[in-house]
Amino acid sequence: MTDLSTRAAQLPTSSSPFELTGTAVLVTGARRGLGRAIALEFARAGADVAIGLRDETDDAGLVSEIEALGRRALPVRLDVTQLDSAREAIDRAVTEFTRVHTLVNNAGGGIMGAAIDVTEDDFDRVWALNTKSTYFLSQHAARHMREAGGGSIVNIASQAGLVALPGESSYCVSKAAVVHMTRCHAVEWGQYGIRVNALAPTFIETDGTEAALSDAEFRADTVERIAALHRVGVPREVSGAAVFLASPAASLITGQTLAVDGGWTAR
Repeated sequence: MTDLSTRAAQLPTSSSPFELTGTAVLVTGARRGLGRAIALEFARAGADVAIGLRDETDDAGLVSEIEALGRRALPVRLDVTQLDSAREAIDRAVTEFTRVHTLVNNAGGGIMGAAIDVTEDDFDRVWALNTKSTYFLSQHAARHMREAGGGSIVNIASQAGLVALPGESSYCVSKAAVVHMTRCHAVEWGQYGIRVNALAPTFIETDGTEAALSDAEFRADTVERIAALHRVGVPREVSGAAVFLASPAASLITGQTLAVDGGWTAR
């Protein structure tokens, strides 16, 4: 058999295909919201977790929650817009855990504004936060994964990368780039046993969306646009999908973007 066929043949068959015991993950933007939910979900699945934080001394209790699940937690200072220190955070996680099996590129954000009014500085900030960081953190992690014989990268894109959201053009463009980046990296790095996939969530109930979703008119419009299920999502509906994409259950899935959007993009 070829090397790649041998690797597939060696996938575990005696345990759940969703089991991640014995692996380690690094999650960026892990202090709150989706990042926190993803970090905890990986711990529940058996993984040790490096939690990327702007201030590694301020984890809002996440380390204790992960350790209560019987897993190791490593807080690392990681501002994704500061690429040198972000790369150092990946290196530290690799040193602490021997290897990092999965990188979850979760940190991101946007700036509201009509396309005709977006400034160059605003565009550059959104691009650096969502797209440039994802590209170069993936690149650095992939170098480690290549040496270790493989791994998985999960990019948190957005439904905004699949459809147009008025007033969020710079964010939409940055996330659309993440969607295509996912394909490009998957095609190049598959030969090293590295899978690269993305999630495209709809509006999820987090502290980051609380202000927008508390507006009754905005919420009603959002629920209407979530065309099949007609409800806003909750963090675990995204974190579970992230664990799936990193798990042996998804061993033949790469280069894909899974819309976790309640049917928004199906209409």
